[in-house]
Amino acid sequence: MTIEKFGKIQVRGTILQLQQVENGQESKQVTSSNLMSNRHSHTSGEVPDLPYGSIAVGYDDGMRFFERRLFGHRRRKLIPQASGNVLEIGGGTGVNLQYYQGLASLVLTDPDPLMIEQAERKLRPGAFPVRFEVVSAEALPFPDGSFDTVVATLVFCTIPQPAKALAEIRRVLRPGGKFLFMEHVRPRPFPLGLLADVLTPLQKRLCGGCQLNRKTLETVEAAGFQVVQRELSRFDLILSGEAILSHTEP
Repeated sequence: MTIEKFGKIQVRGTILQLQQVENGQESKQVTSSNLMSNRHSHTSGEVPDLPYGSIAVGYDDGMRFFERRLFGHRRRKLIPQASGNVLEIGGGTGVNLQYYQGLASLVLTDPDPLMIEQAERKLRPGAFPVRFEVVSAEALPFPDGSFDTVVATLVFCTIPQPAKALAEIRRVLRPGGKFLFMEHVRPRPFPLGLLADVLTPLQKRLCGGCQLNRKTLETVEAAGFQVVQRELSRFDLILSGEAILSHTEP
């Protein structure tokens, strides 16, 4: 058993054999210090604070209608665009796992340990290594330039400090990397935008801090990203797209 520190978070995992000794050749091994394991590992130590508590229990059942009508087809279009070494922040119960294809590796993070437990149970055998981490998006425990793609779906409505999380995404993305996102945002039509403002305080209390009136597109651009692909749903309620690092700092 090895225990190594990444920032303030301890990662515990066994050394995993990736390739058996064949023809007298030395076996390949990977430890937690390589960022990836063959299947998965837990993060222990400091657990991120959840100001509004966990909403993991019943989350998938509660979202089933919305996934079928609003989000599922957008995930199927967006997630396969991820490539290389991929980080997903706010991965929740692992809804996106089924859509990833041909990656080098995947690290799925969420600040809620109960969400991570559910995500681990969804994992199916695949051709690339996956690891799960209990991690806050505002304090990612990975070196600069670690990932080719960062994915965030239905997470920036909840992150307490979205600008700080986006700064962390900038830091861990390699030059030329991409940020894929899908978020519900404040609707632009006046009556719907006003309604989102009115309902947000109740929504935050009932749904784990979720805010209906976040202006995520503007926040992403203000953080130094160039949005190169975007798609808005009817009433500008759901935003999905791809962003790359701009040449100028925010």
